[in-house]
Amino acid sequence: MSVPYTPDPIVEETTKEAAYVDEKHASSLEEGSLEDKVETFDDHDVTRPFPIDPNEIEETHQLTFRAIFVGCALGAIVGASNIYLGLKTGFTFGPQLFGAIFGYAILKALSKAIPDSGILSRFGGYFGPKENCTVQSAATAAGGLGILFVGAVPAMYRLNLLSPDPSQDIGRLIALTVCAGFFGVFFVIPLRKYYIVHQKLTFPTPAATAYTIRSLHHGKSGAIIAKKKALALLYTFVVVFVFKVMTGYAPAILYDWHIGWTLYRLGFTSMIHMENYGWWIEFTPAFFGAGMLSGLNASWSFFGGSVLAWGIIQPAIVKNGLAFGTPISDDYPLISYQALSFSDPEKYITQPSPRYWLLWPGVLIMLMYSFADIFLTLIPHARSLLNVSFNPRVWIARRGEVDPDDEDQTPVEDRVPFAWWSLGLLASIIMSCAILATQFHLNVGETLLSLLLGFIFSFIAVQSSGQTDLNPVSTVAKASQLVFGGVSKGTHLFGKPAMTLNLTAGVIAGGSAAQAGDMTGDLKTGYLLRAKPRNQFIAQLCGAVVSVFLTAGLFVLFTKASPCIINPPDDGICTYGAPSVSAWAAVATAVTSPKLPIPKSSGYTAIGLGIASVVTLVIRNFFIPKKYWCYVPNWNAIGLAFVVPQVFYSLAMAAGSTFNLVWQLQNPGSFDMYMFAVAAGGLAGEGLGGVFQALLAVAGVDGTKFGTAIGCPGFEFCG
Repeated sequence: MSVPYTPDPIVEETTKEAAYVDEKHASSLEEGSLEDKVETFDDHDVTRPFPIDPNEIEETHQLTFRAIFVGCALGAIVGASNIYLGLKTGFTFGPQLFGAIFGYAILKALSKAIPDSGILSRFGGYFGPKENCTVQSAATAAGGLGILFVGAVPAMYRLNLLSPDPSQDIGRLIALTVCAGFFGVFFVIPLRKYYIVHQKLTFPTPAATAYTIRSLHHGKSGAIIAKKKALALLYTFVVVFVFKVMTGYAPAILYDWHIGWTLYRLGFTSMIHMENYGWWIEFTPAFFGAGMLSGLNASWSFFGGSVLAWGIIQPAIVKNGLAFGTPISDDYPLISYQALSFSDPEKYITQPSPRYWLLWPGVLIMLMYSFADIFLTLIPHARSLLNVSFNPRVWIARRGEVDPDDEDQTPVEDRVPFAWWSLGLLASIIMSCAILATQFHLNVGETLLSLLLGFIFSFIAVQSSGQTDLNPVSTVAKASQLVFGGVSKGTHLFGKPAMTLNLTAGVIAGGSAAQAGDMTGDLKTGYLLRAKPRNQFIAQLCGAVVSVFLTAGLFVLFTKASPCIINPPDDGICTYGAPSVSAWAAVATAVTSPKLPIPKSSGYTAIGLGIASVVTLVIRNFFIPKKYWCYVPNWNAIGLAFVVPQVFYSLAMAAGSTFNLVWQLQNPGSFDMYMFAVAAGGLAGEGLGGVFQALLAVAGVDGTKFGTAIGCPGFEFCG
C-alpha cells in the first residue's frame, strides 16, 4: 500500500480559484495603477484548450535546456520529500503546482537577468506559459517514481528476498525502476486522445496547474502573484527545513511531546497506557500541510479512523486477549504494540500484535471501498464510453494535416509520432522481459502479465484521477498481488520464490500505472495551454531518467541511515513507520502461504468493516444529495488509519484542515494567495530536512551522537 489516495493540493472547485484572484482582493497585492492589479479571466470550460490570446508573444522555444534542467531539479526536491514522507506514513504530494510556481519564479528571473545572446543565452530570453508547462512536465516525471520505494521494494528486503545491504543491489533497483517507469511513459500517449480529447475528463489538479500557469504569465499582475507565492513558499520551506534538522538533536522537546510518559513520571502512573498505545503529539509541519491540502473530509476521516482503530479497538482486543504487546523496558512498564514480524509463523495467528491484527481490516476496507467507488463512478459514464470511438487505428493514422472533424486540433507536427511511442513501448517490453528474467527470475509470461495488469490498472488510475483527483492505483495494485498469488499456487510455487514473483510483479503493475496516471494529467495541463505534446513527451522522458537514479539512490541513503526501515526490530519501533511496506509484505506473505496467517477475529472484523464501507458508499451515491457528500466519512482514509499506527499524523492533518477552514473564513484573500505555497513549503521543507538528517546520520554527526534524549520514554533516544 504505497498511497491509497494522494492528498492533492487542489480539488475540483479550486480550478476556478486558480484562474484568477478576485478583484476585491487584487488591490491588496500592490498599490499602484489599475494595470498592476490582477485581471480576471472569463470562466472557461476545462474540457477545451484556452482560447488563443491575440496579444500573446509567440513562443518559438518551448522545449529548452533551462526548462528541463529546472524542472528536473524541482522534481528531485519533491521526489526526495516524497521518499521521506512515504516512508513515514505512505502519503505523497504531487509536484505539478510546486514545479509550476517555483519554475516560474526561477526562470522568469533568469530570463530577465541573462541576455538572449551570448554564451549563456540558453538560460536567458523570453519565458512563456508553454515553456512553463515543460518545466512542470519534467518536474512531475522526475518526482513521480518514489512510490516504488515506500512500499513494495522495501517489503522485498523485509522478507529477505534481496541482499541484506541495498547498496549491493543498486543496479537491480535501478533496472526494476526503469521497467516500471518507462513502460508507463510510453503507453500513456494513446491515452491522451481517449481520456482528454474524447472523454473530456476534468483532471482537477492538472487543470488548476494550467490555470495557475496562465495567470502567472498574465502581464504585471501575474508577476506580482508569482513573486508573492514563490516568496511565501521559499520562506516556509527554509523555516521548516531548519526546524526539522534541529528536531533531530532534541526530538522530545521540539518535535514529539510524550504527554503520557511525562504524566507517568509526575506520578500519574495510569497515564503510561497513553504512551504505550501511541497517543502523543508530534509537531510535524509536513502533515499539518497535508491536512491543509487534503481538506476537512479526508483529514477528519483519517483522524476518526485513528480514534476507532487505536483508541477503541486496540485497547479492546488487548484487554480481551485477542492481541498482545511486547515489553521493551526492564525498568518501566513500557510496552510496544507495533510488532509485525515474528520468528514463529504460528504467532501471526495465536499471538498477533494490535498492529498486525488491525492491518487486515485496513487493507480490506481500502480495497473494497476503492473498487466500489470506481465501479459506482463508472456507471454514469458507461453510456458515454460506449459512444466514444475507441479505435486504435486512429492512433497510427498518418495525415499531413489535421482533420477538421477531429476534436483534437493539435497540429500534426506537434504531436508525438507513432514511431516514437510504439517503438519505445516495444523496446520497454523487451527490456522488461530481459531484466526481470535475469535479475528476478520471472519468465516471459509472468512479465507480460504484470505489464498487462499495469496497463489495465492505468485505465482505473486515469479515470479516477481525471474525475475525482484521487488516484487509488496503489490500493488497486493489491489486486496484482492477489492475481500472482493465484499464479504461484497454480505453479506450485511457495516461499521466497513466490513472494519474489508477487512483489516484483506488483512493482511493475503498480508503478507503471501510477506513472501513466501522472503523465496523463501532465498532458491535460499541456492540452489546456496548447503546449506541444511532443515537447512534453521529451520532458517526461528526461524527468523519468532523473527519477530512476534519484529514487534508487535516496532509498539506499535512507536505509543506510535508518536500517530499521528494512530490518524492523522485534518491538516494531522505528523512526520510519513505513505502513505501506508493512501492508505489501503482509499481503505477499498471506497470498503465497498455504494457509492464510490471519486471526479469525481480525478477518471477521475486516469483512464487517469492508461491507460497511461499501454500504456507506452506496447510500452516499444514491440517497444523499451531492452537496452533502462532504459530510459522509471517507472510508479510504479510515482504512489508512488502521494501517498507520502513528496517530499523531492524523491529528496533525485534522489540525491543518481545521486551520485552513478558519483561515479561509477569516481572510479569503490571503488564503487564495498563500495557502498552497505555505502548505507545499511545509511538505517540502520537512521532507528535505529528513533527507539532510539522513545524511547527518550517515556522517555520524546526527542527534543520536550529539543530541539529548530528555523527554524520551525510558530515556532512550527517540525521533
